Amino acid sequence: MATPSHRRSLRKRRSIVVTAAAATAGIGAGLLVLNANAASTTATAVDLYHQTLPAKDGWASSGAGTTGGAKADAAHTFTVSTRAQLVKALGSTGDTTPRIVRIKGTIDANTDDSGKKLSCADYSAGTGYALAAYLKAFDPSTYGTAKLPFGTQETARAAAQARQGKNIVFRVPANTTVVGVPGTKAGITGGMLQIQGVDNVIVRNLTFAATQDCFPQWDPTDGSSGNWNSQYDAVTLRGATHVWADHNTFTDAPGLDSSDPTYYGRQYQIHDGDLDITKGSDLVTVERNQFTNHDKTMLIGASDTDSIGKLRVSLHHNVWKGIVQRAPLARIGQIHIYNNFYDTTELNGYVLQYSVNSRAKAQVVAEDNYWRTPASQKAGKLFSGDGTGSIAGGGNLVNGTATDLVAAYNATSSKKLRTTVNWTPTLTAGLETSAKNLPAELATTTGAGVLS
Repeated sequence: MATPSHRRSLRKRRSIVVTAAAATAGIGAGLLVLNANAASTTATAVDLYHQTLPAKDGWASSGAGTTGGAKADAAHTFTVSTRAQLVKALGSTGDTTPRIVRIKGTIDANTDDSGKKLSCADYSAGTGYALAAYLKAFDPSTYGTAKLPFGTQETARAAAQARQGKNIVFRVPANTTVVGVPGTKAGITGGMLQIQGVDNVIVRNLTFAATQDCFPQWDPTDGSSGNWNSQYDAVTLRGATHVWADHNTFTDAPGLDSSDPTYYGRQYQIHDGDLDITKGSDLVTVERNQFTNHDKTMLIGASDTDSIGKLRVSLHHNVWKGIVQRAPLARIGQIHIYNNFYDTTELNGYVLQYSVNSRAKAQVVAEDNYWRTPASQKAGKLFSGDGTGSIAGGGNLVNGTATDLVAAYNATSSKKLRTTVNWTPTLTAGLETSAKNLPAELATTTGAGVLS
């Protein structure tokens, strides 16, 4: 492993927020962030809304880097607090003019343009869909298990799902910063940010909660017993490049999986991913976020045939707590996972299956991370793979003890993880070569609301 070219202690980089006149026209009175660095005798004021990804801070700093809407003028700087305002501020994905969208407070995606609350029944009205009829039509005892649902009720379900999607999916154009206004509990409930086929996007300081699909599809061919599959990640990257996701919180709450019913013997799953990076997305940095109370958390690569030469992602200084799986599940790409804290204790019914899965020849470097596990948790269960993926790196701690997690996994699995990769991380700003202090440090320096 090459020696990092730039190291900054997270403890030294805590932010001090002060009220000040905005430094850029169109912002008005705003908040400035001072980066406090104990190694420096001077502090540099940084405008939170115009801040760009620092140099060498993960894959998203590669090439031209990630600047989002930093060059936005006054006419393209928006403050929004409703769904309708957010849609208008984002505009068309074909408009690449730099823009800053500041979210003030919590936006409920399941509302109409006037702000009226919308229910699942509102989305299905007029489509002919009814859950009872759907369950009767595709009961495995009569419909069988060899093919996907087909017919009147499936057509109606898809129509209702599309109607909900039209309302709750927010499409982000290139050269955009979407940021929560500090001190306002900024976030989106029940919605999805879709970053698709665009370049240069920043998402910061937001809580994404309860992104739910009213109309999951039954797939009797998924696994040995079938599964209910839903749409809508909280944030989804599809063919997106240069994306920085920083200081966000992702959670199912208050709609936890434990409250969902069971049909055909399988959980009626209304949640999909938290932050999925697929369809040839590339040059992504995900840092200082909190992922909690969720099952399928982060997918890197949608399938084993996703784009070779892309899917380059850095994950660092994130907290994963109450996560079942996919933290992340990685395919094909070059993924750097460092200085993360994983708490695998059961939380609100979310029980760990694994943390990191490397498959489809993924080239993962996982170093200097910290796992807190219950006494009954075996270290060999923290990693997973399909026999083709690699995980290199070291310095990983389990309950404070240095542990070779690949060896622990390989000792009990026939699908061995490979231990060498075809690349060496160099974009490693902030890398701490000891993970021992991460649980304490990241408890107060990650997630939405910290930049306030």
